[in-house]
Amino acid sequence: MKDKFHYYCNSCGHSSSKWLGKCPDCNAWSSFVEEPFIEDSTEKRYVTLKSNPSKPKNLMEVDVNKIDRWITHIDEFDQLLGGGIMPGSLSLIGGDPGIGKSTLMLQIAAAIANQNKKILYISGEESEEQLKHRAERISLHSENIFLYNETCLENICNEIDALKPQMLIVDSIQTIYSNKLESAPASVSQIKWAAGQLLYIAKKINIPIFLIGHITKEGFIAGPKLLEHIVDTVLYFEGDKFQLYRILRVVKNRFGPINEICIFEMTSTGLTSIKNASEIFLSGRVSKSPGSVILPCMEGSRAFLLEIQALVSPSYYGNSRRMALGIDLNRLHMLVAVLEKKMEYHLGTQDIFVNVVGGINIIDPAADLAIAIAIISSYINKHVAEKVTLFGEVGLTGEIRAVQQADARIKEAYNLGFDVCVLPVINKNTITNKKPISLIGIENVKGGIDFLWQ
Repeated sequence: MKDKFHYYCNSCGHSSSKWLGKCPDCNAWSSFVEEPFIEDSTEKRYVTLKSNPSKPKNLMEVDVNKIDRWITHIDEFDQLLGGGIMPGSLSLIGGDPGIGKSTLMLQIAAAIANQNKKILYISGEESEEQLKHRAERISLHSENIFLYNETCLENICNEIDALKPQMLIVDSIQTIYSNKLESAPASVSQIKWAAGQLLYIAKKINIPIFLIGHITKEGFIAGPKLLEHIVDTVLYFEGDKFQLYRILRVVKNRFGPINEICIFEMTSTGLTSIKNASEIFLSGRVSKSPGSVILPCMEGSRAFLLEIQALVSPSYYGNSRRMALGIDLNRLHMLVAVLEKKMEYHLGTQDIFVNVVGGINIIDPAADLAIAIAIISSYINKHVAEKVTLFGEVGLTGEIRAVQQADARIKEAYNLGFDVCVLPVINKNTITNKKPISLIGIENVKGGIDFLWQ
């Protein structure tokens, strides 16, 4: 006889017959919760949909030319997805509360509804009146958008059968529950079950489905990690909800590139696309300020300029502090160690703070040189020339290694009026599309310091 209860990890969904203090899969502590055991019976496997069963097809007979992406005419969003919304896809979008997830979904719904397509918006948190007020605030009016305030999965499936929408939006996946399970809504089993059924619906009747997901205090989408594996596309909102600008990043995409970003500005009429991100990130910059460096950064296939700021000050409390906003803290520790060991800068008694202006998180290794130079600039209290930009990966011996897409970085720096670019010497020798901008190739961090403050 099967157990009536099992324990599930809230982080990754790992199941166990007994409670464990640490998850053996994701190493999370105190993450196991007790839930009713899900019996594997035929009547519980899939929801009922009135559609004909599919049949196997020969690979050579599958015609991909018939697949047309849906264009929302929100240019940055279409480019983020790889050219538009793919029919039959299941997408997950997460972000902090109030950052603009529901607003963006309403704007996308209105854009698709204007193409004579029927949209069903499932709201498990807000009433129809609240959604109507938001739609009026951002001036959205369409007769093809239908609001449905429901959280029961079986009722939602019945409404899909009756209305036959061409796109479905679920706000949010954590509020959906199934009567076939005894566990509470937002539990691991309910989230896995609801996401699996919605994936089945998306593929069965070939409609795109967007799921809005809550996030934890660590910034990850709440629920088991399996939720992100189930969906086709995962989008994350970054940035501070109290700022005007929102950054939407794609971290998984089965139909296009990943790590692409698009930038929106939150206005009284909704989210507006920002095409020239470099001007936004560099606005308000104080020239001739020690600790400020400009980095040509790459996110996916997009190049833009960012300002890296560093503040180095003596520590008066015994243990020096290291704080990083927008970059990995471990990366900062490594760069500080390189500067101490190879450049002989005495930073052990200094508090070091590094910030990426604009609220964006960067993982580009080419930011190493900019971070190191910003720290040195603040430490020696000398500014970097206003029209100088630099990039390169720093190795543990202080050498500057080559990075990818140097041409795109240099082109963006030239378009924004920069005169000098400090870069790895290997990249300088391989530049094909040369611009009228001075390229200074360096082999190590010391070479960059000598050039900037000789």
